[in-house]
Formats: sequence, structure tokens, C-alpha cells
Amino acid sequence: MRGYFAIGVEGSSKPHNLGNLVRSAHAFGASYFFTVAPVVDVKSVRQTDTSDAFDHLPFYNFETPEALQLPRKCALVGIELLEDSIELPSFRHPVRAAYVLGPERGNLSEAMIARCDYTIKIPMKFCVNVGVAGAIVMYDRLISMGKFAPRAVKAGAPTEFLPEHVQGGQIIRSGK
Repeated sequence: MRGYFAIGVEGSSKPHNLGNLVRSAHAFGASYFFTVAPVVDVKSVRQTDTSDAFDHLPFYNFETPEALQLPRKCALVGIELLEDSIELPSFRHPVRAAYVLGPERGNLSEAMIARCDYTIKIPMKFCVNVGVAGAIVMYDRLISMGKFAPRAVKAGAPTEFLPEHVQGGQIIRSGK
């Protein structure tokens, strides 16, 4: 898959949810994980992260939304149930993205929303916990950007498969 992604939380206060999210980020192949103004001691998250993600993923902590640093050309995508947020099934994920979720029992701050290039929402009746919401977004990114066969028209496995990738010869472009 091309590109990269990171995922993080602003104002997280529940170590179990944060541990679940960082474990999912590790499983889905995130490039790094971050927190912004966490209320929880991030070291306590290691107790709930059974994959030892912090030993395999770079981790960054920022004190404020303004201090959040992203790689060049990386889009910040807020995950928040706002009226004008883009519904996840209709959203085209940026090739280079950092996803940020709000705290449990709260929302992304106005300062964080102002920093976001996009805000998306998962179409549901009410909020799910941070770990579940993050996993849903990462799964959607995987299936929408990955190289998978198209879904079958009828229930069951696909009937049409992707052809094997063939490496071509060198392409030389002239500077005309």
C-alpha cells in the first residue's frame, strides 16, 4: 500500500482504550502513534497493549494542538460526530494522513478541529469508545486503499481476483 498513516488521541483519559487503540494501530500498520494533552499516564497503557506496540511504533506526545507536528504534506483528519463531518463510507483517505480522535466523554477541542484538513464521522446512532472508532477508521483505510479483489455480488468469496503484479522494465523520461 502506498503512503502512510498515523493515529492519535487528544485528551485521552482511559488507559485501556488507549492501549486498545495503539495495539490496533500496530496491527493495521500505522507509521507512528501520538497523543495530544493526555490526561492518562501513557506508560500505564503498556499493561493493556498485548502487542508491545510502543516497542515497535514511534510514539510522540504533544502538549497542545498547536504543538502537534506532522510530516510535510500530511493531512490531519479529525474523527468526530459533527454535523458537517464527512461520513466515513464516502471519504477518500489521503495517501499521507494522521487521524486524531477526541477524548472519552468529550470532543476534539476547537483548536484541534481548526487544525484538521478534514473531519469524518462513522455513521452510527451514538459514539463508540476511542479504540473501536479508531479501529473502524483504520480498517476502512485498509479496504479502501489496499489491493483487494472487488466484493462479490452475491454472498461469499469474490469470483474475480486481482492479477499478479508484473514488474515492468525501466522507464526513461526525457526532459523535453
